[in-house]
Amino acid sequence: MKNTLTIISLFFQISLFAQEGIKPPDCKKSPKTDTIFGKVLTDNYYWLKEKDNPDVLEYIKEENGYTEKVMLPTKKFQKQLYKELISRIKQTDMSVPYKLREYWYYTKTEKGKNYPIYCRKKDSLENLEEELLDVNEIIKKHKYYDVAEYDISPNNMLMAYYVDKSGNYELDVFFKNLETKDLISDTLRSVTSLVWANDNKTLFYSIQDSITNRSFKVYKHVLGQSYSQDKLLYHETDSLYRVGLIKSKSEEFIFLNSSSVEQSEVWFLNANTPEKEFKVIHPREKGHLYDVYHYGNKFYILSDKNAINFKLMEVELNEPSINNWKEIIPHRENVMIEDLEIFKDYLVLNENHEGIYKIRIINWITKKEHYIPFDEETYNAYPSINPDFNSKILRYNYVSLKTPYSVYEYNMETEEQKLLKRQEVLNGYNPSQYETERLWALAKDGTKIPISIIYKKGLKKNGENPVYIEGYGAYGINSYPYFNTTRLNFLDRGFICAIAHVRGGSDLGRRWYDEGKLMNKKNTFTDFIACIEYLIDEQYTSKGLIVAKGASAGGLLMGALVNMNPDLFKVVIMDVPFVDVINTMLDPNLPLTIGEYEEWGDPNKREYFDYILAYSPYDNISS
Repeated sequence: MKNTLTIISLFFQISLFAQEGIKPPDCKKSPKTDTIFGKVLTDNYYWLKEKDNPDVLEYIKEENGYTEKVMLPTKKFQKQLYKELISRIKQTDMSVPYKLREYWYYTKTEKGKNYPIYCRKKDSLENLEEELLDVNEIIKKHKYYDVAEYDISPNNMLMAYYVDKSGNYELDVFFKNLETKDLISDTLRSVTSLVWANDNKTLFYSIQDSITNRSFKVYKHVLGQSYSQDKLLYHETDSLYRVGLIKSKSEEFIFLNSSSVEQSEVWFLNANTPEKEFKVIHPREKGHLYDVYHYGNKFYILSDKNAINFKLMEVELNEPSINNWKEIIPHRENVMIEDLEIFKDYLVLNENHEGIYKIRIINWITKKEHYIPFDEETYNAYPSINPDFNSKILRYNYVSLKTPYSVYEYNMETEEQKLLKRQEVLNGYNPSQYETERLWALAKDGTKIPISIIYKKGLKKNGENPVYIEGYGAYGINSYPYFNTTRLNFLDRGFICAIAHVRGGSDLGRRWYDEGKLMNKKNTFTDFIACIEYLIDEQYTSKGLIVAKGASAGGLLMGALVNMNPDLFKVVIMDVPFVDVINTMLDPNLPLTIGEYEEWGDPNKREYFDYILAYSPYDNISS
């Protein structure tokens, strides 16, 4: 408890220090006024958008200086925390190798080196290692260099790798001949996805718009030809949609997907005939999302048409029209199919049973099925990298609040499994010292909201425990229970750590998402407050002992909470927060704005304008 009080007292010290003469810098006001639907909007700080304005840069410098002064009392403690964090990280490590065709691929890190090394071995892990890329060597010629991912050609001889040189995740693709170790002169710019055709020289790739960052065009490139000769195959002119490419696990088909939040359209091309044109499976229709997979002489289609939690359909390759789709796994109200994995002998479904994640195995021939058993109350389990179509072995990942990331091998025939690797936490981490629970808060409309919590065993429910609670609640993205070594710094000092599974994610299925977006967005905020009030009512904690954190759309959640109920919190952390919602959504020239209309609503329509304005954190600051 002593260390807990140290942290809490530091918060008070910072506040006191700020009150004793250190004041934040003044930010000049330069009012910009707009009148929309008769409502006058005044933005005193619109000028801060001018990133290259010397006054903006100077103001940022002053803010950073203020932060350093305010945080000065914590310098010693910061160093202590940093040492603790570093002490738990295994610096020399290797990912679990996965097999693609004749090779085993893996990534390794070495002590004293900050960047990964990409490697492979042929046929057996006992054979000699082949180094594909050592980013530690490449970085010497660059200020910033991040290899986001890579794709190996079907003949295993060529490597296409995505590189971010700016830190803005603007990816260029470079090529390397893995036999000669030479770089190939071809370079593709601003790539969002890429697929090899089976001739080992033709590539299909999508690019993003430099203004909006929307992935909107698909090109065909032939190695050795000039970038300027690349043929434009598809141009998505509707700003609501983004395009992407993927290759079927069978490596027989290339899929082009144009999708928004609520609808999609998939085109296909045989990977052996890159000279031919893509054909559409089913034209887009409002409110219909679908994904396509290939197996044998059929396409398998995950569709939400009249099935909010998705159903699985099948159709013959030569007649893919929706009129020929046949249902093989029906829609279920309380179970959402999140994804699927196809093997030669087995179908694997990743299912969400109202926040409990299950892996379902079905034999294609016998139709016999079973679930992989899991013991913990709150966890996440999902298929890992499984490129081998013919395998009877499923790789899957498992993680919980107290169980580090783990990779298992599961024999779908014998139902035997083996732990291949578990994230190693140095300095004696023992999961048995911690307790996890799944709690249920009651929202203001009567909906039960799940909370995942973890704390050190022996904790007393006396209202004196500080709480660190996270939330997101947007875009249908689940707030999965996950393991984090940084969390140990809190737990070992007496904190309760929690995740609020608020509406706006798909934590309890697709309806959970629908109930937290557009005109239901305020549910996200009131759900989070309900979770905190539950923890207070049940004597886990008290007002003034709560630290809340959210990033991006979760930062919007944090901003709304501070405006709605500031007395609940001691600290609120807003990480890259989306807080200026109304101004952002009214600017169609900003990256991705049009596509966001399906999430937040179009404020050019009075109904959405009034609703967004009522919660937009930047527009509702009262003091």
